[in-house]
Amino acid sequence: MAVVTSKPRVVKDYEKLDGAIQEQIKLEYPYGFEDHLVSFTNREGKRVSALPFETPEKYYLVRMTISEAQQLIEDDEDYDDEGNLREEVKSEYEEKREEEDERDPYRDSDEEEADQD
Repeated sequence: MAVVTSKPRVVKDYEKLDGAIQEQIKLEYPYGFEDHLVSFTNREGKRVSALPFETPEKYYLVRMTISEAQQLIEDDEDYDDEGNLREEVKSEYEEKREEEDERDPYRDSDEEEADQD
């Protein structure tokens, strides 16, 4: 199923995303990424898997394979041994988001140009 959006589409690797966007992704997917991956065809005609994520300003496709998604969670100390976002981390990120939203609800913390691979 195709995603229809008028927002700019940003295709990036997880590691290249701004830390604030990574935190938002963790809040959106507190139980891991692998079950939420989608496939699409990139500009070179190759099938690529990615994690969809949307902010008020942009639609992200975060490139990763299933094994990369599993490894990201396994290596990230914000997630417990079962692959779930730790409650204290979740609370910290939620509080941080609320504070940022109070300052500027329309701010997109990742102002870099779209990497449309």
